[in-house]
Amino acid sequence: MKIEVEARLVTIYLNGTDQWHGRPLYSAIVQLCQNKEIAGATVTRCVEGYGAHHRLHTTRLLELSENLPVRIEIVDIPERIDPLLTELDAMIGEGLVTVTPTHVIKYLPDPH
Repeated sequence: MKIEVEARLVTIYLNGTDQWHGRPLYSAIVQLCQNKEIAGATVTRCVEGYGAHHRLHTTRLLELSENLPVRIEIVDIPERIDPLLTELDAMIGEGLVTVTPTHVIKYLPDPH
């Protein structure tokens, strides 16, 4: 079975060492999404990148390899994303958030 819906893709770019109440911020965000029953959230550790301060973070330099960029992608309908964004305001001290309209095609097993 195939379901199609208009949704929003939220992409959050953070530093992998960012913390929220003593735990990794990316983990706290995924837990928040799970608690809010958001359709999906995925964390990807990046190999190399830089942000607002233009400091390179890379796996190529041993002393910087602990401090890598992290990308979190979150997908759901706008009615669920909008309240989530309000909660994220209190959690993200430094980072970048993009919100993009997207078309979701979800494939489910046939109920037969």
